[in-house]
Amino acid sequence: MKSLLRRKFWRDKIFPAKEMIGLKKKIFAALMSVAVLFTGCLDDSADDKNVPNSAQASPVAQNVPNFNTTTITGESATNEIFAAKKITVVNIWGTFCPPCIAEMPELGEMARSMPDDAQIIGLVCDATAGSAEIQAALKITRDAGADFVNIVPDEQLTKFMANVEAVPTTIFVNSRGEVVGKAIVGADVEGYKDELAKLLKK
Repeated sequence: MKSLLRRKFWRDKIFPAKEMIGLKKKIFAALMSVAVLFTGCLDDSADDKNVPNSAQASPVAQNVPNFNTTTITGESATNEIFAAKKITVVNIWGTFCPPCIAEMPELGEMARSMPDDAQIIGLVCDATAGSAEIQAALKITRDAGADFVNIVPDEQLTKFMANVEAVPTTIFVNSRGEVVGKAIVGADVEGYKDELAKLLKK
């Protein structure tokens, strides 16, 4: 009993109760910041949630809607982009997101080593026609050597992404424009490759 009282005395002496609470809050905030940095960036409209790297049910609709928009380099982009390949890896990312930017060189490498019946495209969630984010996306992708197609979402694609709560979120689309397999939330290029390999075998 004396030993317990002695420990409590020195704990309170070194870390008074209020300071202990403040310290715990600071540690928790720091851990949450690190978790987001290495996994994904929460959408401002999302509830307060942890976002681990994980494969899960898709947060988007079963079919990609008809769209008619442009890439960040100004070329036309429509649903026809999916028809040429058995599986398209769609990486939904934002120019504000450190994990998205950090994985971009790996995505560039992945794009260059894709099987003949697969491709990767990006969907820049915070870019709109004529916005500064297009220039930001161009710089990010060029600096990373990620020269695959990146699309500026139009109204239909923006609605399609409405339930995506964190980026990067990566989904998989077949040649008919249907979302297949599992969505992967958080930066996980090896996870994208594994899911792609499973889908190509089907």
